[in-house]
Amino acid sequence: MSWTFFTNHAHVLFCLAEDPDVRVRDISDRVGITERAVQRILSELVDDGYISATREGRRNHYEVRCTAKLRHNVEGGHNVGELLDMLGVPRAQR
Repeated sequence: MSWTFFTNHAHVLFCLAEDPDVRVRDISDRVGITERAVQRILSELVDDGYISATREGRRNHYEVRCTAKLRHNVEGGHNVGELLDMLGVPRAQR
């Protein structure tokens, strides 16, 4: 496959929406990228306000901020929650 409609950032976000306690290793396997790439993406999503991460014991719990606005001009005025709903991505938290 040479290209996809969504970026790896979106794929990671979809994984977090479905399972806020998912491990980096599991995201890596599902998305098809390295664990290091997942960690970089998670850091960027936290820094830009799309998710929050809370340490719970040895693991992280993630919360997708559904009201965060999408970044590109084409999606102007839409937010993460609308994207998840449109694609039917199951959400563990609301």
